Amino acid sequence: MKKPIFTICLSFVIVIHLSAQDIRLNLFAGTANYNGDLQSKQITFQQARFSLGTWISYDLSSKLMLRGGLHYAQVQGADRYQSNPQNVLRNLSFATNIWELHAGGEYHFLGMDDRVFSPYIFAGVAGFHYNPYAYTSSGNKVYLKQLSTEGQGLAAYPDRKPYSLTQLAIPFGLGLRMVLTEKVDVGAEFGYRKTFTDYMDDVSRSYVDPAEFTNPLSYSMSYRTPELSGHTTDPYPVEFEKRGGSRYKDNYYFIGITFSYKLTHNSSYSARNGSFSSGKRGGKRKSNLGCPTNVF
Repeated sequence: MKKPIFTICLSFVIVIHLSAQDIRLNLFAGTANYNGDLQSKQITFQQARFSLGTWISYDLSSKLMLRGGLHYAQVQGADRYQSNPQNVLRNLSFATNIWELHAGGEYHFLGMDDRVFSPYIFAGVAGFHYNPYAYTSSGNKVYLKQLSTEGQGLAAYPDRKPYSLTQLAIPFGLGLRMVLTEKVDVGAEFGYRKTFTDYMDDVSRSYVDPAEFTNPLSYSMSYRTPELSGHTTDPYPVEFEKRGGSRYKDNYYFIGITFSYKLTHNSSYSARNGSFSSGKRGGKRKSNLGCPTNVF
């Protein structure tokens, strides 16, 4: 009986402790993009899609905040938009949905009390799921992993293992919050995700012997140059000719706006002077007009 009682007591203490701090619901909306073999620019809005997110944040102090939540995004890339003529001739493309769970912390340089604007940085750890797909020349959607376009999982290439569709990432970035009311903040945030896979776009290494493909679709999705005008008779590349570059991993990132609503209310309010006591995230000292006294 001692262990269940201890667990119940510990849970009760944690709940009491959390209730004494500021907890916020945060929403995010913006764009998503990736960089890799089919998008060589490190940061760009070219081919950007959308991203949505939500997370819960918990104040440890006026400068440090814990956060954890969920992001959903779409990213894509296509050789036809690249500047390198050889990449354009390769003519590959992909798109994928991303589901991400993340946890980490924010550090606010100036603190979150008595300020209108609060710049911050954040970092943490994330797990994400993706599944790259593309469209055939006739417009049919096909998922690329199952096609083994670079020989992954084929007996002739034992060193090329099938890649996992669930991966780890390191999220980090920066943002700026602006106080609107005692409970509401708005802001902007840029978040970069460093991944450990080179197969977000299904492109990483070299071409393989087409005779090893058991699915005719694998052949056509592995080598798409003949779909271009004037190249319909170009021969399939020789085995091990470069198809992608595995030196750098694929990464993705979000840029957008944030909305934050405080779920708890722990500051003491004085009806006489219309101000809140300072010292916590929710306790911003305000003027008689209800606005924070300091801009920075």
